[in-house]
Amino acid sequence: MPLKGGRATLREIDRWEGGVGWIAYPEEDMQRASHALAVDDEVWVVDPVDAPGVDDLLADLGEVTGVVLCLDRHKRDAAAVANRHDVSVFIPEWMDGVASKLDAPVERFGNELGDTGYRVRRVRDASFPPWQEAALHRPGETLLVPEAVGTASFFRADGERLGVHPMLRPIPPRGALADCSPERVLVGHGEGVFDDAADALRDALSGARRRLPAAYAKMVREMVLG
Repeated sequence: MPLKGGRATLREIDRWEGGVGWIAYPEEDMQRASHALAVDDEVWVVDPVDAPGVDDLLADLGEVTGVVLCLDRHKRDAAAVANRHDVSVFIPEWMDGVASKLDAPVERFGNELGDTGYRVRRVRDASFPPWQEAALHRPGETLLVPEAVGTASFFRADGERLGVHPMLRPIPPRGALADCSPERVLVGHGEGVFDDAADALRDALSGARRRLPAAYAKMVREMVLG
C-alpha cells in the first residue's frame, strides 16, 4: 500500500451523535483521518482530506461553519474545503507560521472552538523539531487528537489499541492529555477508539516509553516487509 495518497475513495468512520469521520484514501499506510463536529446544526470540519462525497457527508450534519486546523503541518485540504463552503479556516491563536500558507480566509480561536463546548488543549508547541498541535476536548465526551496519538499501525505496539506517535514515545504528552476521560478518542491517523476509550488513552500514555523498543521494531518490520 502507498504511504500516502492513491485513489480517493471516501470511507466513513467514527460516526456518533455529534459528528462523523472519514478516511479519503483507505489504501494508504498513513490512514489520514478527517472529522466533522456537529454542534447545534453547526458543522466544524477538522483537518480535512478532500474526496468525492465529502460534501454529501457534511450536508447530512448541517451547515459548515468553519474548517479547523489543529496541527501546523496538517494543512491538508483545509483551504479548498473552506473556500468551497465560503467559510474561514480557524487556527489556534498561538499557532504561528501557518496562516500565510493557506489560500483562504483565516480566523483565530482561543480556549474554546466557538461556542461548541470543545476546549483547546495545547499538546505541543515546540520549535525543534517544529511541532504545534492542539487537541479538542469536550469533557466527558469526545477528545480529538490530530497527531500525538493514533491508531494507524505505525503508531501502535503489539497489543495497543491506541499508540503514541513514534517521535513522542520518549516524551509522551501526559501533561496535556492524562487527565482526560473521554467516551471516545478521535485521531488524525486511523479510526477512533469508542470502547473503553479512557482506558486506551491511559494505557497509551503510561506505556509509551516501556513499549518503545517493541513499537520501533514493529514499525521497522512493516517498512521492510511492506
